[in-house]
Amino acid sequence: MNYIWEVVGRHPTGQQPTGAETIQKLCDRVASSTLLEDRRDAVRALKSLSKKYRMEVGTMAMDHLVRILQTDRADTEILGYALDTLYNIVCSDEEEEPDDSEEENQQKQEEDLGVQFTDKFIQEPDNITLLLTLLEEFDFHVRWPGVKLLTALLKSQCAPVQGIILVSPMGVSRLMDLLADSREVIRNDGLLLLQQLTKGNTAIQKIVAFENAFERLLEIITEEGSSDGGIVVEDCLLLLLNLLKNNSSNQNFFKEGSYIQKMKPWFEVGDDNSGWSAQKVTNLHLMLQLVRVMVSPVNSPGATTSCQKAMFQCGLLQQLCTILMATGVPADILTETINTVSEVIRGSEVNQDYFASVNAPSNPPRPAIVVLLMSMVNERQPFVLRCAVLYCFQCFLYKNHKGQGEIVATLLPSTIDANSISAGQLLCGGLFSADSLSNWCAAVALAHALQDNLTQKEQLLRVQLATSLGKPPVSLLQQCTNILSQGDKLNRRGSRVQTKVGLLMLLCTWISNCPIAVMHFLHNQDNVPFLTGQISENLGEDERLVQGLCALLLGICIYYNDNSLENYTKEKLKQLIEKRIGKENFVEKLGFITKHELYSRAAQKPQPAFSTPEHMLFDHEFTKLVKELEGMITKAVLRSSEEEKKEEEVKKTLEQHDSIVTQYKELIREQDSQINELKEQVTLQSSQNEKLQNTITQQFSQIQQHKDQYNILKLKLGKDNQQTGNQAEAAHVNGLQPEELSQLREQLEELQRQNQLLQTQLTEKDSLITSLKAEGVPSAEGSTSEVTELQKEVELLKAQLQSQTAEITQLQSERQELLRGSETTAAIPGEDGVYTEKIAELESRLSAQTAETQKLKGEVKTLLESKELMEKELASATSTAAIMQAEKSKLQQEVQESKKEQDDLLMLLADQDQKILSLKQRLKDLGETIEDEDDLDSRDQFDDNDDEEEEEEECDE
Repeated sequence: MNYIWEVVGRHPTGQQPTGAETIQKLCDRVASSTLLEDRRDAVRALKSLSKKYRMEVGTMAMDHLVRILQTDRADTEILGYALDTLYNIVCSDEEEEPDDSEEENQQKQEEDLGVQFTDKFIQEPDNITLLLTLLEEFDFHVRWPGVKLLTALLKSQCAPVQGIILVSPMGVSRLMDLLADSREVIRNDGLLLLQQLTKGNTAIQKIVAFENAFERLLEIITEEGSSDGGIVVEDCLLLLLNLLKNNSSNQNFFKEGSYIQKMKPWFEVGDDNSGWSAQKVTNLHLMLQLVRVMVSPVNSPGATTSCQKAMFQCGLLQQLCTILMATGVPADILTETINTVSEVIRGSEVNQDYFASVNAPSNPPRPAIVVLLMSMVNERQPFVLRCAVLYCFQCFLYKNHKGQGEIVATLLPSTIDANSISAGQLLCGGLFSADSLSNWCAAVALAHALQDNLTQKEQLLRVQLATSLGKPPVSLLQQCTNILSQGDKLNRRGSRVQTKVGLLMLLCTWISNCPIAVMHFLHNQDNVPFLTGQISENLGEDERLVQGLCALLLGICIYYNDNSLENYTKEKLKQLIEKRIGKENFVEKLGFITKHELYSRAAQKPQPAFSTPEHMLFDHEFTKLVKELEGMITKAVLRSSEEEKKEEEVKKTLEQHDSIVTQYKELIREQDSQINELKEQVTLQSSQNEKLQNTITQQFSQIQQHKDQYNILKLKLGKDNQQTGNQAEAAHVNGLQPEELSQLREQLEELQRQNQLLQTQLTEKDSLITSLKAEGVPSAEGSTSEVTELQKEVELLKAQLQSQTAEITQLQSERQELLRGSETTAAIPGEDGVYTEKIAELESRLSAQTAETQKLKGEVKTLLESKELMEKELASATSTAAIMQAEKSKLQQEVQESKKEQDDLLMLLADQDQKILSLKQRLKDLGETIEDEDDLDSRDQFDDNDDEEEEEEECDE
């Protein structure tokens, strides 16, 4: 304190100043001093007073300290003093445990002060941002108090501080850098800071996970020795639990990053399991919880299944089973391991099969299931361990029909082995033991062997039990009912509520949805009187639950009754309830089940979680069964026989009408498909008709081109004839004869090309006619017009051939004239031998021309034959078109008949709909809720048919 008085000075009166006066002077010194040393000394003095005078320092100095953090960033020493002072103001001393009520009140007041000063500090969000900035300072005296201060703020006001950090740029990333700090103190306090930061904030959890937190945390756990590590491993595991619990995104990221495989070395426990430290037990307990988080039943089924598969593939399940069967494992670790294995195998067929194959290291080896059941029915075992074994057995049988069959098979006479202990024998022993908790656990376990499995319910009816020497064996079902009915008379275990509840849950699960089991139950003449007597009596509060379960059991006997027993038909049982109990009273007693407090607890989650053995009354799967059956049983009991008959008649009538409507719907669908096919055919024929029209147009244009070419050739020949004269006949023969021959050759080649083109066109028309025959008949108008066009085209071809024939005739006449001219020239007297040579040359040329003319005649003959062939093909095409027209008319007639039949069917449907509407109206009058889906379907069908008829009429037009 002398140091403080040196800083602030003595009191003017010589008296020692009060704490508030001293703090005020120090605050003035911090605010007014220009020298850094003076401000540093004042802040150090405030730090020393902050614990004793927390209220005064927090009230007067907080703003000055924040200003120091803003202005004196260069001096790490004053920053450290200011951060330590703020930490002392905000943080409550949690290490001091109160001894009496006064100290407890004082502790509460201090916590309230921490909350008040935290609120004051975070009123300005920039203060948190400033603190995050200071955490980037590497100096130990700044970073460490900054981490502690931010942790204290999060503990005091978690949600507001989380919100500020979340919106702060790179806020979470700056805090993640603390895990990479080489100084263990800062790293470890950084873990505590991240624990507080990630509590209940999914967004921050995702950011931390994607900042590579999983990799870093697993590295720290490995470095610290895994389960053998210290408190740091515990902090890492707590942070991992915060990141993964109820966060499906992080769980998926953890699985996809192959971090499940890295968890396997954690559970490698040696043979020497003696001397487990408390820290190791804590670490392994948290590691098992981490595994359970990944396969929790509350997760999505797909995510749980994939994690279960990964745990089996990497050997983690095998490692857990090794711990399960090891000796010397602490009881709490063994219990948590059983719970963990339960959820790893729950609903996974592969994992369940593996667990069924696990054997305990005993001589002789026994299945792990048998060893666990021995612990469950042993009243000397801890209560939590017995609950864990029951949960494991339930998870083993969950959606496991194969496992259910194996358990029930151990009870059947043909499979019982007298030399070994089986699961069925243990369950029967627990079911009829003197311990009520064993009764309840065995009954629930056996009920899970029958859950949603009609085959095993019927198989269990074959189980026979030897009650005593000299008496015939009784069935397991009969023995359960005997214990229930005789317990009150003999004042035995059956009178205990827990035993009764367990047996009643087993019986309800057994006979529900199994008419054969109902018949076996009702066959015993004492069962129904016992149930009605239990329901009608006025019993105490504890017995009300038993009354409700008896009402449920009797209701199941009514609902699933097939009326095979004359004395206990549905109607007679309802009359018995009305006379002995009263329908309203029966429904009220049935409602006691769901109103029970323990029923609500059991319905929350599959794992049995009970604080005391007396609270073990309901099973999770049984609550689902009650929820499913309560409404149906209530409705079945309250309905009269006439209402049931009417309802059955209405159901039958509706079923008949539904079948008729279904038939009509199928017929209409078939007709719709046929109409659609016909429409497609019409569309195809229309497109083919358009193609034919285009082809004919092209052919007309080609014929016109041929005509033009022929006219041009004819004009050329006329001009050549005019230029030749009588006076120059010899010169003409000597000079122009080869040109005329070449022209004749060109004309002949042109005629050949035209002939070939015409033949190609005829071939194409033949193929088109063939395709028309194969694919169907086009419209009548299209076919008629097509034939007409073909006839016109043939006429044009005939005219063209005639013109070509005339042209050839003209060429022949011109040749004859040339021959005559040559003879005249040879008879002229007085000419010398020159003419003789020319005449010889001319004669040779004429002979060649004659050969070519003969060739032309042959080709003309070929053209004429082609013409006749074309005429025959045209006649064939005409007849084919007529046949196709007849087929089209026939198809159109069939379509009209189909439409008429459809109209008749629609009329029948309309009448049927009217009947259905009247019947539905009668049902509505009777109080039933009827949906109008069929009516809507019918109207949609009528509208669709009308639209299709309009489309067909447009196509025909």
